[in-house]
Amino acid sequence: MFTGIIETLGVVKRIEPEQSNLHFYIESKISPALKIDQSVSHNGVCLTVVGVSGNEHQVTAIRETLEKSNLDSLKEGDVVNLERCVLMDGRLDGHIVQGHVDQTAICTAVEPQDGSVLFTFEYDADLHNVTVEKGSITVNGISLTVVNSERNSFSVAIIPFTLEHTNMKDIEIGKTVNLEFDIIGKYVSKLLSLRD
Repeated sequence: MFTGIIETLGVVKRIEPEQSNLHFYIESKISPALKIDQSVSHNGVCLTVVGVSGNEHQVTAIRETLEKSNLDSLKEGDVVNLERCVLMDGRLDGHIVQGHVDQTAICTAVEPQDGSVLFTFEYDADLHNVTVEKGSITVNGISLTVVNSERNSFSVAIIPFTLEHTNMKDIEIGKTVNLEFDIIGKYVSKLLSLRD
């Protein structure tokens, strides 16, 4: 389990295909402290560390993960958001995040505000995921608060600190991001659909 509070950024150093899987080699300041079998969120995707060497760690994404996330579009040199799993004796500063990407979204607007930047994302509403005004959403692993909730889109206002310390600064119109919708909202949606 994660909180959506990004710990650090990592750089994709190389990508190696193996059958339908992709092996990612990520350099970061937390890589030397990682252990094999540890869960780490990469752009909101929970991946298992399978190797550690110096300042790099290795993770593997299977075909299903690649199809449901933006990891398939990563290139060498790209920056990813990293978060280690939450410690049970720590504070839950963001919200409950599983590291299971529900779907992707496309950035449709980036609007500088007075002290923040408003990002708008559009997603496929046919998958029955929902946002609510002032609710939580995870974008590329970042716990954010929803504004302007619509049937198939929402916005988030990013403060300068988050912009500087995550890969939100690299997101522009047309870019694909990973979404994990709020777990409580997903359960409510599922229960309501069972009543129909």
